[in-house]
Amino acid sequence: MFSEKQLTEIKALLKPENKIVIISHYNPDGDAIGSTLGLKHYLKTKGLEADTIVPNDFPKFLKWMPEAKKITIADYKRKKAFELIENADVIFILDFNATHRSGNLVAPWLERAKATKILIDHHQQPDDFNFVYSDTSVPATCQMVYHFIEAMGDAHLVNKDIAQCLYTGIMTDTGGFRFRSTSATTHRITANLIEKGADPAEISSNTWDTNTLSRFQLLSLILSRIEIIGNGRVAILYLKRNELEKYGFEKGDTEGFVNYGLSILGVQVSAFFMEDLYEDYIKISFRSKREVDVNQFSRSFFNGGGHINAAGGKSFHSIEESINEFKEVYTHLNLEE
Repeated sequence: MFSEKQLTEIKALLKPENKIVIISHYNPDGDAIGSTLGLKHYLKTKGLEADTIVPNDFPKFLKWMPEAKKITIADYKRKKAFELIENADVIFILDFNATHRSGNLVAPWLERAKATKILIDHHQQPDDFNFVYSDTSVPATCQMVYHFIEAMGDAHLVNKDIAQCLYTGIMTDTGGFRFRSTSATTHRITANLIEKGADPAEISSNTWDTNTLSRFQLLSLILSRIEIIGNGRVAILYLKRNELEKYGFEKGDTEGFVNYGLSILGVQVSAFFMEDLYEDYIKISFRSKREVDVNQFSRSFFNGGGHINAAGGKSFHSIEESINEFKEVYTHLNLEE
């Protein structure tokens, strides 16, 4: 958490005359949108307005959250996003640890911005900003936003809008509270959020019970050809661009696909390779169990990073070459016997 001195300095920055912007990462997920909106609604309780920006669009199943449709999507509204960042006095950077994670469009604007930059994030090896609250042991940035609100002495200000947003991010980034980073503190916080108005059944239904036909068709395809290597300890899944086009892929359709590989008995690592629909690279998602570190593996071999048990990467080769490269280096994962 920020030091007492830093919290005092942050409080001094949060005043009505200052322009406040909240930014999250490229390809925003539930934790990104939940933390962004949760912080926005918290600031609103203090009489402060904040503009919210994401670099590109996010899945429909997250757009039910209060004021989600007011988020500025930089890909669609470039002039507005640029001006908000350029004119900001304070920029909160949520759920990403390095400027480049905001994408090729937003990153240069963020680097040049004269605003005071405040990072709240749980990924490893953060960049240096004016204020940094980084904790890799916390399972979701939404939980960190709750800790920040507490540290500001404002836990009593948490209302239903804040609770709904923060609960969503915690739920999604913990895989429905299944991941090992989920702690007793996490459960105590979600209990508090429920008391403040978060509805677990409604949130779960809004977020996860939204399968499209295209999602089921794509899921059926990858499960029909899942490959297991490494004596049953590694699962490989993949989708090609022409397959995404064939089944009418929409953003969010492949959310969680990588976890199906990890659910197979004996599998310790799941790797999901997907050709980007518009750009010439392969997006890779890694998931692992126990002490198998896919974060360092992704950093070393696939231009990525993340958490010990959940990381992402990129390859600029063909999907076949990318999978073959993975097969050549996966032994560096130090899988357990």
